[in-house]
Amino acid sequence: MSLRNAVLAALLDGPASGYDLAKVFDASVANFWMCTPQQLYRELDRMETGGLIEARTVEQERRPNKRVFSLTTAGLEALAAFTAEPHKPTAIRDELLVAVLAADAGDVEAVKASLRERRQWAEAKIARYERLRAKLLDGRTEEEFLETADRVGPYLTLLRGLSFERDNVRWCARSLTVLERRGARLDAPT
Repeated sequence: MSLRNAVLAALLDGPASGYDLAKVFDASVANFWMCTPQQLYRELDRMETGGLIEARTVEQERRPNKRVFSLTTAGLEALAAFTAEPHKPTAIRDELLVAVLAADAGDVEAVKASLRERRQWAEAKIARYERLRAKLLDGRTEEEFLETADRVGPYLTLLRGLSFERDNVRWCARSLTVLERRGARLDAPT
């Protein structure tokens, strides 16, 4: 998937500045697609040049003027074409998994510290995603929201992000338990 498609999808909620899009990416899209603000702004320029989005300048008092981006017909068509394509699963590429794979031959304590850090990071993301979920639901039950919301895609991707991070917490806990038990067994007097 390209950053372009993630930006097009984010603009379905309406016009947004680059700063607003960066916040959207940080709050919701980041659960499945990461990018830096620099990457985002470069992509916005390419998309504008390609006619997928258009920008208008909004003058502001006491602040620099900002550019607000919106989808064009070509952008909507490109997004529709993307959704019609088959989407293959992606492979996990994670350095921590390589470290765990090599833990028996390496610094097990460092690997365990990395697992604890990953677990804390996942727990923080879960808390942030739960706050976003509550904001999206706005007092409604999940079923009420799914039946009445203008768009359900952001909610469904948020659920996937929650599931992913909850699984990270479980995996980290299990891996830590196994490594600690193995360490205790190997350290026991014979």
